[in-house]
Amino acid sequence: MTSKKTTSDDHSWVEIKFDCLPLRSLPRIDVPLDASPKLAAKLLRIRQAIEKHGTFNTYYLHNASCVFHLTNDPEIGSIRFELEGTLFTSQDDRSAASTELQVCLEKETCDWLNQSVVSWFAESVPRAVRVEFDKYIAAGDLAKTRERMESIEHAVEESQGFVGMYL
Repeated sequence: MTSKKTTSDDHSWVEIKFDCLPLRSLPRIDVPLDASPKLAAKLLRIRQAIEKHGTFNTYYLHNASCVFHLTNDPEIGSIRFELEGTLFTSQDDRSAASTELQVCLEKETCDWLNQSVVSWFAESVPRAVRVEFDKYIAAGDLAKTRERMESIEHAVEESQGFVGMYL
């Protein structure tokens, strides 16, 4: 009997998704009075990140997840973590340097999972996120964000601070 090597192009072994908020784009955050409790809590976490880390080369990752696939069947052997927090880039803003993330196990389909394995994978999440963020930078998304921010700053300077109503 011969074995056939199979590959699955349907999914990656590690899937990482995130929304990225450059903290330099938020000079301050005010929580709206009519904000839901969930949104208010998120805005407070973002504000705390700004107060703790500043806005230089810092990005807030949210609506984020990291899924590790341990088998080639997504229904068996996957571990999903939700994450949120701050990512720091290098001085030249061209690569991820470190993270400060809250990582929480959201779902798993591994009947052989134990706490030490969960802990090890939770420690692996920030490393995987940094690798993915470097791909995000290489894809040009960060450069596009930087260009948008410079364009907004230029518009603010030209209009003497009156920008936003009819953009």
